[in-house]
Amino acid sequence: MKEELTTDQQIRRKTIKAFVGFGLASLVPIGVWKWINSRPELNNTLAPLRKTLEFNERLTGKLLADSHLAPTFPLSQAQKKVRVNGSEGLLSPIEKDYKVKIESGDNIFEISLDELKALPKQEIVFEFKCIEGWSQVQHWAGVRFVDVMNHYKIGQKDADNLYKYVGMETPDDKYYVGIDMPSAVHPQTILAYEMNGKPLIDKKHGSPLRLIIPVKYGYKSLKRIGVIKFSDTRPKDYWALFGYDYFAGL
Repeated sequence: MKEELTTDQQIRRKTIKAFVGFGLASLVPIGVWKWINSRPELNNTLAPLRKTLEFNERLTGKLLADSHLAPTFPLSQAQKKVRVNGSEGLLSPIEKDYKVKIESGDNIFEISLDELKALPKQEIVFEFKCIEGWSQVQHWAGVRFVDVMNHYKIGQKDADNLYKYVGMETPDDKYYVGIDMPSAVHPQTILAYEMNGKPLIDKKHGSPLRLIIPVKYGYKSLKRIGVIKFSDTRPKDYWALFGYDYFAGL
């Protein structure tokens, strides 16, 4: 006849089973993490993690269209004291005769700030989101990047096709980003020369001209644009080299 267990013995047995079960279950994620860490790196990130980022990029990229807009806010909600995100590429002096160099195939030329200001002005009040975990409603104004492309007839490799990417660099080449073309021509993407209704003169915020791209995290909004290049190969990207997401979509 099977011996009856006391209540304490039953509790003790169930507790032991629970600990054993938990221990065995914990071996699974530990084993997976060890496997991930044993894999080679791909673009400065462990290959399985990089593959996950690339999958997310393909998925998010398919959702990005003119109908996918970053939420906008009333002007009254824009913060007067705009937070700064990063200072890479901003240490060199601002040239008095500031111009942006354009490289679109064999078409290479420069555009002055006054020439950009002559194009239709676009304002936006949106929530700037930093990868560090903070966000802020900000007011920017400038010219839509797609309007610059159309006006100067740049970004097209032939009559029917645009280049796949846009690369932007600071004048000293210390900071650089790569942008997929659908994000570059998005209707909310602007080359900003005003902040809070005033000329962008603050070096910390990228004077005299910076990129504002509301459908991406802030590290893609390059400050003090020196060069704009169009290509079919992915341009170099400062934070992607450190393992961050290349697409950086929201």
